[in-house]
Amino acid sequence: MSRSSGVAAIVAGAIAGGAIALAVGSGNTTTHSSTTTTVYQTTGVPTALRSGAQTMTINQIYRSASPGVVDITVTENGNTQGLGLFGGGGQQQTKGEGAGVVYDKNGDIVTDEHVVAGATSVQVAFQDGTAVPAKVLGTDPSTDVAVIHVSVPSSELHPIRFADSSAAQVGDPVVAIGSPFSLPETTTAGIVSQVGRSITAPNNYTITGAIQTDAPINPGNSGGPLLDADADLLGLNDQIQTNSGSSAGVGFAVPSNTVKHIANAITAGRAIKHAYVGVRLNSSSAGAAQIGSIEPGSPAAGAGLQPNDLVTAINGKPVTSTEQFIATIDNYSPGDTVTLTVKRGSQTHQISLALGTRPASSPSGG
Repeated sequence: MSRSSGVAAIVAGAIAGGAIALAVGSGNTTTHSSTTTTVYQTTGVPTALRSGAQTMTINQIYRSASPGVVDITVTENGNTQGLGLFGGGGQQQTKGEGAGVVYDKNGDIVTDEHVVAGATSVQVAFQDGTAVPAKVLGTDPSTDVAVIHVSVPSSELHPIRFADSSAAQVGDPVVAIGSPFSLPETTTAGIVSQVGRSITAPNNYTITGAIQTDAPINPGNSGGPLLDADADLLGLNDQIQTNSGSSAGVGFAVPSNTVKHIANAITAGRAIKHAYVGVRLNSSSAGAAQIGSIEPGSPAAGAGLQPNDLVTAINGKPVTSTEQFIATIDNYSPGDTVTLTVKRGSQTHQISLALGTRPASSPSGG
């Protein structure tokens, strides 16, 4: 992932009231803490957001989409060591809070995987105050997407239409709705700050195509919608980059196209499997994806790829960056054979490789 600072940390938009996990903003392994006070400045977001020939105010976007936004409360049991009676350890119950988006009239709701990961119970509250238990239908840690299911009358369900996230452009107005710090239906506004960002998934793989926004996102916003000017879902709010643990105006959403792809598979009962090469890629390379190291026993190792190889194309499609390599491979399925155009020193090689199935987690993100 492209990081702006080695000091800034990524907060997985997290669950309000739950533990917030920090991962260092750069590729190193040192966790930094900071007591820097975040100073908020007016961003000048217009009250009315123009979309095509129509103008929607932030209030209109909220009223259009908010019935399809839910508050999610999770309970998780964890073991404690040395804290029970006579120091024998015990069980500790923790609660957290996030948000979700109604996906269909069947009772399916999309949210971030890290919102419901490890949950022993999940409760969903709708805008009208209706609260019901939910079950986790399926999750994909590689994209940080989950689907939960509730049994309620269809009249309670107001699915939010999905936008085409590939059409998002820098400067487009956006609105976020969520439950930061246990305040459901909190609405904030901003713009698309950048597109095509890479963020780290809960299982340490890379999510490509993330949408960066300056709309304030805080712990508890996770899983809530980032909406475009038509009140359509542009992405699920997922992470923030910050020195303080609170919004500093740099947030990231998993793109709606990725969310829809994963949610369609989960609701259809299909297993989520991602193609796997087994390489650690260097974060910066000029006009190619540079291999840093090879995972032992991986498809890359079997195909004879080597550290410092420059991958310039996959099946003839040019590859100009690490992010493009990852995104292109993710378009294929395990078992597919691809041909990599590899520059090694002064020579160019065509290397065929049978893609494997991505392991549950990996330290390399490859």
